[in-house]
Amino acid sequence: MADRFRLNYLKSTGLEESDFAESFTSRDDVRMTGPTSPPPEYNVPETFSSEVILKQAKADLKNPDAKVRIFAIRYYLEKSYPSIPMSLLHEILSDQNPDVRAEALRSLIKFRSPIVSPLLKKYLKDSDPKVRITALRGMFQYQEKIDLNILLQFLSDESPWVRRKVATLLGWTPIEGALPILMEISRDQDSMVRRAALFSLATLYPDESEDRLMEAMTDSDPGLRKWAKMTLEKIVARPLKRRTASLRNRV
Repeated sequence: MADRFRLNYLKSTGLEESDFAESFTSRDDVRMTGPTSPPPEYNVPETFSSEVILKQAKADLKNPDAKVRIFAIRYYLEKSYPSIPMSLLHEILSDQNPDVRAEALRSLIKFRSPIVSPLLKKYLKDSDPKVRITALRGMFQYQEKIDLNILLQFLSDESPWVRRKVATLLGWTPIEGALPILMEISRDQDSMVRRAALFSLATLYPDESEDRLMEAMTDSDPGLRKWAKMTLEKIVARPLKRRTASLRNRV
């Protein structure tokens, strides 16, 4: 289901083409924009011992250039974990630069360590939307039982990017109780958030989404109106036998 949703999502016309300039082509799915190659002065001592690597990492994490600190996480700490001292780990996650905090969270998520879950909950409340999105993605990647109350708090998040990401993640990793949340998000004030929620609804709950899609055909956003009409036509065009069975299940 998740793979089919991802394929349909990427093929949809103009849907979430840019999310903080993130790329949705990798399995990581939400890689934040960052430097693609180390700064010229940055050297990665691949043959050094873990102690030397950690010592260099500590030095680079104090560098005033955020790009250097990000590469310290990417190239040093990912090699040294789980031997990273907790004091250093918390220092990294408390960095003033949100891109550094987000990179640190992404690196930790890869290891699926038991210490990560409480950290994710903490950084769901970060002041920067990029960090909140990273924490949200981590929660879904861990596929633990997600408290719906946590998701409900994001319905009023100040960032439309965060609200849209909630709608998208619910479609990629469906969870019990997602239907009413998606219904609520589908009436968001931001048209791209509404569209993301409607896409998840139409994919996961095609029958339940018909009424909302009909409403969306009169949406204030012309692109959303066109998309809702095309999506509804596809649902209605499903084989009669399947639609009859769905109607029986709803009775």
